[in-house]
Amino acid sequence: MSARFLDLSHAVEHGVVTYKGLPAPVICDFLSRADSRAHYTAGTEFMIGRIDMVANTGTYVDSPFHRYAQGKDLAQLPLESLAELDAIVVDLPRGTRVLEASALAKLELAGRAVLVRTGWSKHYATETYFEGHPYVSREAAQLLVSRGVRLVGIDSYNIDDTKDGTRPAHTLLLGAEIPIAEHLTNLADLPREGFRFTAVPVKVKAFGTFPVRAYASMG
Repeated sequence: MSARFLDLSHAVEHGVVTYKGLPAPVICDFLSRADSRAHYTAGTEFMIGRIDMVANTGTYVDSPFHRYAQGKDLAQLPLESLAELDAIVVDLPRGTRVLEASALAKLELAGRAVLVRTGWSKHYATETYFEGHPYVSREAAQLLVSRGVRLVGIDSYNIDDTKDGTRPAHTLLLGAEIPIAEHLTNLADLPREGFRFTAVPVKVKAFGTFPVRAYASMG
């Protein structure tokens, strides 16, 4: 039987801000279809697009270089840390906004992608998305590192509390060469286990973050 795929990414759209304070992407024609007709025979046309954006746009992956000058950049991340990972979903406890280590303690996490399901993605592209978002505590990040997870993802604005300037989850996970996927979506449609997760960015040197087409495969 063929695999079933579930898209876990937000689309990158002209004018839609992902991270407050950073510019929205500008998407336009570099060569329009109308202008291309001068280069080809009658009835043949092409469009070449242009995009101007910061790295932290849409659903993206952070590599260690995002946090550490000597860390692995996007081009150095092994595909084994990003593609076809055995995965598990961890639900944020009801009525809370912080994933604590206690929610992870009894789970089998080693060698897996851990996706934190908060439901916050429903606010994406609204002002609500930027304030009071769910995040992962320092202690939970420490546990994830100690358990040897492969990747950590979250369907929220940031894996850290943005009011904490030390960014403990980023610091600990990326320091252990564990990539982070932020701004995921559609996690509500995932089972808790029994699927594989992929989030592969473009292979860019001296770059720490880039958008991905994140997805789950089942079957």
